[in-house]
Amino acid sequence: MNPPLAKVFLDTSVIFAAVLSPQGGARMVLRLGEIGYLRLLAGPQVLRECEEVVRRKAPDSLPDLALLLDVARLEVTGEAGPEALEQAQRWLSHSPDARILAEALQAGADWLVTHDARHFLAVPSEALPLRIGTPGDLLAWIRELLAGQAG
Repeated sequence: MNPPLAKVFLDTSVIFAAVLSPQGGARMVLRLGEIGYLRLLAGPQVLRECEEVVRRKAPDSLPDLALLLDVARLEVTGEAGPEALEQAQRWLSHSPDARILAEALQAGADWLVTHDARHFLAVPSEALPLRIGTPGDLLAWIRELLAGQAG
């Protein structure tokens, strides 16, 4: 089997969307992790937020959250160090979001996938050593890569 295409750090919003919608782009990203096509990552901040949001908004889905993350082979990264946090705070003033970006940077992710257009998607793409986009953006990138290989 080929190595994973990319290291993809998942934001809370993407994991929550995957729990709620079996047909959406977020769930497709988890399926690509399941088959080893992507290496999926999330940090402690994301996991804390996920559990909190699912408990508050869809408590019956808590077992689904655990199962989906296990099946998708999600890897839990470490806390962000001070340098990564400082870099993230240059672009994001909202502390929880800055911590998530810092965890993605610390983990050496190729992508940070999010639905948070207000904060994360406003960061200029050339500002960081990773891409930030929605599940749809990631899936479009994969389609482009596959189309280039076919041609």
